[in-house]
Amino acid sequence: MTDTTTPDEPTRTPEETISPARALWAERQGGPEYIAYNGRGAQVRIGRGDVEGVFSPGELLKIALAACTALSTDHVLRSRLGDDFPAVVGVSSTGVEDENRYGHLDVELLLDLAELDEEKRDKLAERVERTSGRQCTVGRTLKAGAAYDVAITHEPLRGQS
Repeated sequence: MTDTTTPDEPTRTPEETISPARALWAERQGGPEYIAYNGRGAQVRIGRGDVEGVFSPGELLKIALAACTALSTDHVLRSRLGDDFPAVVGVSSTGVEDENRYGHLDVELLLDLAELDEEKRDKLAERVERTSGRQCTVGRTLKAGAAYDVAITHEPLRGQS
């Protein structure tokens, strides 16, 4: 497995990594279902979209964008709506026919803006758009069209050789 860093961390070369980093990984649970883990103890069940109680990989991609947008703009929203403002963030997608991919993702922040006049609402919307465009790593990565590689590594698992 490869090392994973956040944008604030320096990228390490394989020579600088003593052992394979397992900061983010998924383990097969039987059938087409995995449990994903991070080094901080969190976990999430991942499977096909027709299975109850799991997130599909596409749903995780979409909710990662939605949550990243909300988290990256939280300070802007707090400054205008107060520290304890209620919010719900949703995301929808449009698929590209015959290509098994999303063509467009729409993130929607549901907020109570009753205390803001129309001008302040417009300014808030502009600031949220600008801030998420600068701060949301997931959104920036999707816009840039990140490349990825897949590698297969032999490693005995569960005492198997």
